[in-house]
Amino acid sequence: MLHSPIQIDALIIGAGPVGLFQVFELGLLEIKAHVIDSLPEIGGQCIELYPDKPIYDIPAIPVCTGRELTQNLLKQIEPFGAQFHLGQEVTELKPQADGRFLVSTSKDEHFLSKTIFIAAGVGAFQPRVLNLEGLDVFNDSQVFYRVKHPEQFANKNLVICGGGDAALDWALHFADIASSVTLIHRRDDFKAAPKSITKMRELCAANKMRLLIGQITGYETRDDRLTEVVFKDVDGKPQLITLDDLLIFFGLSPKLGPITDWGLEIDRKQITVDTQKFQTSIPGIYAVGDINVYPGKKKLILSGFHEAALAAFAAAEYLNPEKQIQLQYTTTSPKLHKVLGVKSPTFE
Repeated sequence: MLHSPIQIDALIIGAGPVGLFQVFELGLLEIKAHVIDSLPEIGGQCIELYPDKPIYDIPAIPVCTGRELTQNLLKQIEPFGAQFHLGQEVTELKPQADGRFLVSTSKDEHFLSKTIFIAAGVGAFQPRVLNLEGLDVFNDSQVFYRVKHPEQFANKNLVICGGGDAALDWALHFADIASSVTLIHRRDDFKAAPKSITKMRELCAANKMRLLIGQITGYETRDDRLTEVVFKDVDGKPQLITLDDLLIFFGLSPKLGPITDWGLEIDRKQITVDTQKFQTSIPGIYAVGDINVYPGKKKLILSGFHEAALAAFAAAEYLNPEKQIQLQYTTTSPKLHKVLGVKSPTFE
């Protein structure tokens, strides 16, 4: 049974940095937004992939972490009262006869929105798994593809798989607090920060962690607990490695999911847009950030911020075609100061 939909002017799909800045740009134009995200917390890729890693290319911020960037954006959009609907995926988007869009989610929420802003990054992320039959029964008890509570791994015997930043970052993090850390990668070549690779090799030389080159091919259990993994080196020689927990960082596989069924023009898993409005092939639907593609596209957060600004102005004109939308500056505009809830400065 369809519940009465929430009737709104703007719905943003994606609560990453670009989606959050879209809230800000719409707010300046007095367009209130609701935000949906498949993840259980706000922040998108920044929180999911590198919450504590430094970002150096945000204008006027020499360095910040993904977590800090998210927190600052949330503080910036506070005046606009955006409502967030987290831990749910948009399952259906249907254009209506009156020009609005009926949107349904996996939690049976429904929205009737005049405009849609797709800021879904590269899609919903799913971890690439270690394909061993039956291993999934230990997911989130002894097998982990994400670290949400680092303290739970203190004083444990850990096996960490992977050769990227996530694998090395967590291996280095746990080297001092776990009972033991064994890092396994299929080859002695890592796609991680050079400083992290150097530090990892130093710790291995000092016997504070262990590096094994090869792959896990099986596992052993006892009393319904994962007790060992079967490791084979590059020569095919097997050995058993005792462990308490297995952490796997093979990367994340982005999936567009239901977006492919919305009737949008898509090119290589990205949504095509124009560079004036960042509108998709369907009027009233905009795509900003890594989800879109156009000639010269660069997948940078700052590019997404620019796209969000132009999409907001385009949407304001779409919502009020009879009204002239004027560009105003937050430095000098009393109207924007009122919207932001700040006192207008006096210039001498």
